[in-house]
Amino acid sequence: MPIVRDPLDPRISMWHFLAFCMRFFREKMGLSLTQCGEIMGLARSSVSNLESGRRRPQDDQMRKLDMAYGTGVLFQVLLWFARMAHDPDWGRQIGRYEDEAVSIKSYHGQVIPLALQTDDYTWSYVKASKFKDLDASMARRTAKKKAYWEKGDSLLTWTVLDEAVLARPVGGRDVMRKQLEHLLELADRQYVSIRIVPFSSGEYMGVDGWLQILGLEDRDVGYSGAQSGGRLIESPGEVRDLSITFDRISVKAASEEASCEIIKQYLERYT
Repeated sequence: MPIVRDPLDPRISMWHFLAFCMRFFREKMGLSLTQCGEIMGLARSSVSNLESGRRRPQDDQMRKLDMAYGTGVLFQVLLWFARMAHDPDWGRQIGRYEDEAVSIKSYHGQVIPLALQTDDYTWSYVKASKFKDLDASMARRTAKKKAYWEKGDSLLTWTVLDEAVLARPVGGRDVMRKQLEHLLELADRQYVSIRIVPFSSGEYMGVDGWLQILGLEDRDVGYSGAQSGGRLIESPGEVRDLSITFDRISVKAASEEASCEIIKQYLERYT
């Protein structure tokens, strides 16, 4: 017998509300998961993942549901609101996307991104955080870094950093020395690109916060960071705009070779 799970609680988030409505209308129409999948051009398992919140629906799928159910633009509007609203489950969702990603582009102006950090650098920021269980937080981050690099060359990494990241002595001179050595080691890998936006580049678009673009097999999703939290971005138009922002930041960055020279200059200061 197939496992029949309870519907999601629609009060948790707009994503849960959308998934709840998808299941509610499907059952009201007397359709099975397979029949609903035929409407949207998906497998039965994919529909189940949508209704359970494990996957996020796309525009064309919602248009097909609206046409089949005669609901006007209801599902398309619900998808729009879900994308615009704050998602309390964003951390878990972006974690799933990172697991599926074949490429990750990121820009950081204040800190070296987690995947590129040494454990000592990570621990310095964990100690400076508001988390109560520091050991548990450190264990989660360490496990996440390990899983990231276990993908090897199946995951392409493009990282752009502001020079200020190199100038900030996180954890002290010894920690920073080892961290910069680690960056240079990573930069030697063919599937890793690390570029620095030097101070001499002047003003650029990176002052608004950090960003990340995750390339999945069938589409891209993005994340825009901010001081008190960020937002997971799945709308194709918004992801495209975020990609343009990343490209415009990258224009200000030095080449990979020149960036390594900048890192080496700072490495000498910490030696």
